[in-house]
Amino acid sequence: MKTLLKGALAGACLAGLAIPASAQETLRMATIAPGSSAYLVMSTMATLVNQAQDQYRIQVDATGAATRHQLEVAAGELDMSMTSPIIYHFMRQGSAMYQELPEAPELAENLNLIFWFPYGQYHYVVYADSGIESLEDIRGRSVFLGPPGGGAWNSAHAWVEGLTGMRAGEDYENVRGSWSSALQGFQDRQFDVFVNGGIAPFPQVEQLALTVRLRLLGLSADAFAASEPAQAMTTRLGAEPGVIPAGIYGDGVVNTEDVYTHGAAVGVTVRADLDEETVYLITRSFWEQAEAAGETQPWLRNLTLDYAVQAAGMRLHPGALRFYEEIGIEIPEGSR
Repeated sequence: MKTLLKGALAGACLAGLAIPASAQETLRMATIAPGSSAYLVMSTMATLVNQAQDQYRIQVDATGAATRHQLEVAAGELDMSMTSPIIYHFMRQGSAMYQELPEAPELAENLNLIFWFPYGQYHYVVYADSGIESLEDIRGRSVFLGPPGGGAWNSAHAWVEGLTGMRAGEDYENVRGSWSSALQGFQDRQFDVFVNGGIAPFPQVEQLALTVRLRLLGLSADAFAASEPAQAMTTRLGAEPGVIPAGIYGDGVVNTEDVYTHGAAVGVTVRADLDEETVYLITRSFWEQAEAAGETQPWLRNLTLDYAVQAAGMRLHPGALRFYEEIGIEIPEGSR
């Protein structure tokens, strides 16, 4: 990150200047690895936009962490990436993973929003025969919470600590890896707990459940309602309750009751100095295709216009704002 930031301030100085994209320009988008709901939404967005118009082509890179991608967008290294209310908040405050980057708050000014969408429910997955039946049982076990330094890792770590008091590296082993390597490692039984987030039924869990019986760790409805930490962590900025319905994964998952966990809002951020007409066309092209695409890709039905413009700490790009206002969506004050 420090190497990236050597030239970042020069890029950030362009914030506020309209930089038109030339015809047939390739726009660079970064997202997290395949298998996540964020990857599905953003790669589908790129496909729909590319099919709907011929002025721009969105090129998707699905490697790396969203926390770094957000810096690269702010610095002009990328045009769009995944974001979340909490990691954007950290960047604006220069805290958490950005605490050693004094330039972070200034760079955050060159980030705007295209839309928010649900990340889905965090799935805490173990093998049914592992002897692990609750989060309390992970003490001394090996756990993958997400790629180190990423927003998902921070959210999962906070959830485990909030409900159990346990911390990674102290009370249980912190498994490091990428999303794809962790999935393979869990399939090979190299560690005990695999955490990932997505809208249920989540493809990675469906894949695992085809060959082995699994258990999902979480709370019952009554325990969730009675837990002050769970309530606090699902009502803070960018967070929301996550409910995984019983039976949604068939016989491959042994849970017989709904599993209550946590979810999150994430979004597509764009550099603020990308011109209004370009972002307007991207936003319009996506939403005009999304409804029809939802007939063959049901998870797209979880995206709604009201959710997309919610007040979650980041202002909409003027081009995106113009589209939403044109179709009559009420825009919260915090999103303008």
